[in-house]
Amino acid sequence: MNLSWFDLPGFVGVVLIVVAYLLLQLNKLPSSAPAFSLLNAIGAFLVMVSLVFDFNLSAFLMEAFWCLISLLGFFRAISKPAAASV
Repeated sequence: MNLSWFDLPGFVGVVLIVVAYLLLQLNKLPSSAPAFSLLNAIGAFLVMVSLVFDFNLSAFLMEAFWCLISLLGFFRAISKPAAASV
């Protein structure tokens, strides 16, 4: 196996996505939290960076949609008005 410099962003991206999912499953980070969506978006973007240099169309499309959907979730989470305290 030959590793190149562009594999590093891909590895970091995978770690971010897996950590976000692990925190979700451990009830440490709700899916509605901006941090959850941001971890996923950054992770997917970093995987796409590595795919630019060793291209795979299906993987790139998957990560592109993952990134876009995560950004949608992030912007929805930060634009949601704060709940009024009772």
